[in-house]
Amino acid sequence: MRAPKRKRPRRREVAAPPEGVNLENVALRVRYIGSPEHKNAPSFAGRLRPRADATICDSELNDRQGELTAWLQEAIRAGQVGGPWEGVFPRYAWYRQEDVVYEARLVNRELGDYKGYALEKDEWPKGIAP
Repeated sequence: MRAPKRKRPRRREVAAPPEGVNLENVALRVRYIGSPEHKNAPSFAGRLRPRADATICDSELNDRQGELTAWLQEAIRAGQVGGPWEGVFPRYAWYRQEDVVYEARLVNRELGDYKGYALEKDEWPKGIAP
């Protein structure tokens, strides 16, 4: 069954971290794990389980987990994050690679694991210029 459309749009806005949060320390703890729901080719994210309503990842990124983790860490260090904060981690982080903005979403608040996907230009968060 296809997931229902969101009733309210996501709040995509770069926001300062809570007082006392050191973004360098946060960046050192995160990792990109991906999601098999966004894959149509084998990858580090596990057995393929593409969802009909999920953005399919660029297959060129399927074997680049280390690089994707570095992008996530760079985005956090640069303060390209959005709340709410879940424990010590922001729910969202954004990284721009040329003309593509990737959104990383926290999937495990204890470990700091994220999945990610490309955004359309009209979805880019406030604070990241198109």
